[in-house]
Amino acid sequence: MLHVYAKKAGSVWFGVAFEGQRILATTFGPSEKSVLQGLRGSLLSRTPFQRLEKSEFAERVITALKEAYDGKEVSQNFSFDTGRLSSYRKKITQAVCSIPTGYVASYGGVARAAGGSPRAVGRVMASNPFPPLCPCHRVVSSDFTLGGYGGGLDVKLEFLRRERRGYSSKKVIEVDGGKLELFPVETVLSKLTRGKH
Repeated sequence: MLHVYAKKAGSVWFGVAFEGQRILATTFGPSEKSVLQGLRGSLLSRTPFQRLEKSEFAERVITALKEAYDGKEVSQNFSFDTGRLSSYRKKITQAVCSIPTGYVASYGGVARAAGGSPRAVGRVMASNPFPPLCPCHRVVSSDFTLGGYGGGLDVKLEFLRRERRGYSSKKVIEVDGGKLELFPVETVLSKLTRGKH
């Protein structure tokens, strides 16, 4: 049975849809209603679910969502149910999930590492079912401007500000046989600051 759980942590609502110990969707928003609508939008509309008032697993997920939202390293690993995603969406989602806190990648960089085009990567990120655990907010334009973000560019910018770690050099990680180039969050923040002068 598919379960849905929503809870306010601090000033933000977080929600998770799950089956057993596998996450089908996560979201966050300003109200309980927006979170429940976001979860419904990520799930197949005909999928029946049960809303839970209490769940130890969901509480752990909510804690991790709050950690990610606050710019902290997420202390737990969870299993994402990617079975309903196309093989391409699954590949892009896995690549983006591997971007560590404190770094960003470009849409083009993700495309070079995992396939497709920057625009195709952007479309996949626009329907990311696992924010912010799968950090689509860490994918930016190749000129280090923000690009797009379903939650609004102000929200994306605040995520990146909270994730500053003081890193100064880029690095490369392997994702599914490809190489993904990562840049410190400060690269984006510096570019945006210079752009305002």
